[in-house]
Amino acid sequence: MTTSAMVSNDATALGLLAIILGFVFYTSSSPHPFWQKFYKYIPALLLCYFLPSLLNTFGVIDGHASQLYYVASRYLLPACLVLLILSVDLKAILGLGPKAVIMFLTGTLGIVIGGPIALLLVSMIDPSLIGNNGPDAVWRGMTTLAGSWIGGGANQAAMKEIYEVGGEIFSVMVTVDVIVANIWMAVLLFMASKAKEIDAKTGADTSAIESLKQKVEKYHAENSRIPSLRDIMMIVAVGFGVTGFAHFAADFLGPFFEANYPWTEDYSLTSKFFWLVVIVTTVGLGLSFSPIRHLEAAGASKIASAFLYILVATIGLHMDVSKIMDTPIYFLVGIVWMIVHAGLMLLVAKLIKAPLFYMAVGSQANVGGAASAPVVAAAFHPALAPVGVLLAVFGYALGTYMAWLCGQLLQVVAG
Repeated sequence: MTTSAMVSNDATALGLLAIILGFVFYTSSSPHPFWQKFYKYIPALLLCYFLPSLLNTFGVIDGHASQLYYVASRYLLPACLVLLILSVDLKAILGLGPKAVIMFLTGTLGIVIGGPIALLLVSMIDPSLIGNNGPDAVWRGMTTLAGSWIGGGANQAAMKEIYEVGGEIFSVMVTVDVIVANIWMAVLLFMASKAKEIDAKTGADTSAIESLKQKVEKYHAENSRIPSLRDIMMIVAVGFGVTGFAHFAADFLGPFFEANYPWTEDYSLTSKFFWLVVIVTTVGLGLSFSPIRHLEAAGASKIASAFLYILVATIGLHMDVSKIMDTPIYFLVGIVWMIVHAGLMLLVAKLIKAPLFYMAVGSQANVGGAASAPVVAAAFHPALAPVGVLLAVFGYALGTYMAWLCGQLLQVVAG
């Protein structure tokens, strides 16, 4: 990359990002009282976005000139999606009982309809939010927020490419995403500490959760293993093998639809990246019914998460923190959106007498994805952390499809 930034070599830039991620993970699990107190208030995921953004804000690295995001989004992201979706256990998700899945899907619906509602309401205050259709149109930026809040960083990156979102609105939306989502996560963690009182008041039945705690503990005690080199190489083979196949197919499908059915551009079918994400998601779901899914016991999702955090750091490199106060109206959009999502979830939880655990984890599995849903789940009981992952992985599987639908609705509202 050629730029006036202090660091112009991508290998050096990648090294700096790796050191930042290592620092965040080392300190976030440190027993030192200072770090324990610090991470009680500042989520580690927020730092993984925020610290790289400082490198961009202060001109150490020019995030837009760097190729790191391109490499992470085209190679690491598809491999990450395959490995996360590989471990979807549809039986286990259904075994949580219908209430857990209803709460999760209510959260998804809240995001899908919340975006268009927020855009409509806030545009009454600032009409300039609608009527623009360029790459930096607000509705386009909001599709990346939908991707992030239904699936996670992977789906956010997918929406950025599918809806051809401009860099400027994207960096604003990443900031809105991180700040609004983390405020909501803090609210959920606070509610988790009062779960018994809240469940007693609402009359929720928590017996299914108790039996689930025992099942989860039993499964992990019996199945998880220290990965051998063979395990790791198999995980790499599946992740990058499926990614290679998806690129091969997407290189054919995108141009095929563009040449023969140009009208399908409105549905993203001419986008190679759309096909790349859809193919890895579909193949990953297919493999979840095969013996290959047992790679999860050797840590497939941990390797996937490492890829995801590298992607998160490269997305952070595109963020300019100094722009936060330039655009308070976008924060209002994000807050109204989150209120619609939260309001719908609380209403449905009350109607079906769902335990707070299902509401909190169902919401975080959407909004925070696999990086933070287990954190909220573990706030209820450490053995429940995998339930957060399970639902969040369900979110990865749904994220691309539902965020795309939200994008279509946003497009209608924006005119």
